[in-house]
Amino acid sequence: MKRGIRIQEEASRCLLCADAPCSKVCSKGDPARAIRAIRFSNEKLAARWVSGCSPEEIEAAERACIHYDRPIRIGEIAAALDGGNGIQSGAQLPSGELPSLAIDFCGIHCENPFFLASSAICTNYEMVARAFEAGWAGVFYKTICLDDIHEVSPRFDSVGNEGTSDFFGFRNMEQLSENPVEVDFDILRRLKRDYPTKVVVASIMGNTEDDWIELAMKAEEAGVDAVELNFSCPQMRLSGLGSDVGQNSELVTFYTAYVKRAVSIPVIPKMTPNITKINDPAMGAYFAGADAISAINTIKSVTMDDRSAVSGKKTISGYSGRAVKPIALRHILEMTNNPIINGHHSGEKDRLMQTLSHSERQPPKTKIQFSGIGGIETWRDALDFIQLGCHNVQVCTAVMQYGYRIIDDLILGMQHYMLERGITDLADLVGEEVPHFATPTDLDRDTVVFPKIDREKCIGCGRCYTSCQDGGHQAIAFDSQTRQPRILGARCVGCHLCRLVCPMGAIGAGKRVAKKQ
Repeated sequence: MKRGIRIQEEASRCLLCADAPCSKVCSKGDPARAIRAIRFSNEKLAARWVSGCSPEEIEAAERACIHYDRPIRIGEIAAALDGGNGIQSGAQLPSGELPSLAIDFCGIHCENPFFLASSAICTNYEMVARAFEAGWAGVFYKTICLDDIHEVSPRFDSVGNEGTSDFFGFRNMEQLSENPVEVDFDILRRLKRDYPTKVVVASIMGNTEDDWIELAMKAEEAGVDAVELNFSCPQMRLSGLGSDVGQNSELVTFYTAYVKRAVSIPVIPKMTPNITKINDPAMGAYFAGADAISAINTIKSVTMDDRSAVSGKKTISGYSGRAVKPIALRHILEMTNNPIINGHHSGEKDRLMQTLSHSERQPPKTKIQFSGIGGIETWRDALDFIQLGCHNVQVCTAVMQYGYRIIDDLILGMQHYMLERGITDLADLVGEEVPHFATPTDLDRDTVVFPKIDREKCIGCGRCYTSCQDGGHQAIAFDSQTRQPRILGARCVGCHLCRLVCPMGAIGAGKRVAKKQ
């Protein structure tokens, strides 16, 4: 059987060059943009960027590729996008005006839900301005504090495919802004002046009640839209800062209350994942009057690469990237599933409110909002956070790896998803998946879904057999002559390990049936 190119796999080899040579030879197309669309989950839209290229230009584009190994198979990708391999082309998409991605967050109008996260990607005016021009809706500016910050070198490390630039995990030892406080607040002031429709959030970190109040008031004076309280940085060199605060529910409560009392703009505590129960500090922030919660910051981690050592020393620091997304989603779900945070009060309210003096108490919001962070690269990643209850998402590591340009695919992908579903208001997606989650106790344990092998897709590699033999229930037989796997129904328990390890996607799900007694 003839097998066509797997465009996602081939696109993943692309170096995503700046000023890509392959696109320079196409007068009416942009092969690099098409490949980037595929890379960031917009394969259905990619055809539009190669449909204008002549066959000769496509050939020239492939010759121009500067890949260190072998050129990207641009010709085969273009042919597949034209329908030759069952890939839906741009012409087959639903027609109509693309929906707006506008959404309100803490009463602030946002043109879309995509924000820069407080980090190295937003440390000066020029960087943020370029991001705004590219289409990002807002920024959580790099955290400002009153301490003198001196960063280390080197400060980054990655975990991924050895010998390539593609990493799924990213470790950083960077702390807060190294700019003088006055410089940062002047930057925020100018950003809001020059980009009045964009959302500018000041991220701050203090060490005492007076620090938090002073920084919050300076942020409000600078004209920012909201202030984020960084209770979660995992690599602060001094105790009593960052995640030391986020792990202490009382400190979260008190500092949030101090800031709420001092300013009138929305206050958004940022939670640490380096904790067993994120709901404890989250509820403290809620009852102190927080308008929203950001989550998560990076996860404490260790990598062993000597190249990332600082003068021969290594340390524990923050881990991010697409590897942390499931952990981030777990923390978001725990908070959005919390009936207290979501307005259904109980006796817990009275207990927590008693920890505050009368002057510090704030009337809790009817329902708190969330800003999701952690492993977001594509619009599908962002959608997962939104469907679990987030009104916006913050992106960091993906920008560090691929640049501000990924906003194009974040926006287009989300718009076309909404168009396909007939949704005109992004807010309708917020939290829609939360009711579909249950506790392990409540899951159906009386039925089973057996895997089903697609013989047309199967290439006979035997990966399913090996994994089932050594990591499953020995429920697959493999004929070495015909190289055909076969499910043994009497042994199969429907764990679907075979489906996950199949490199061709040749194993799917059959019907759900009652277990035999």
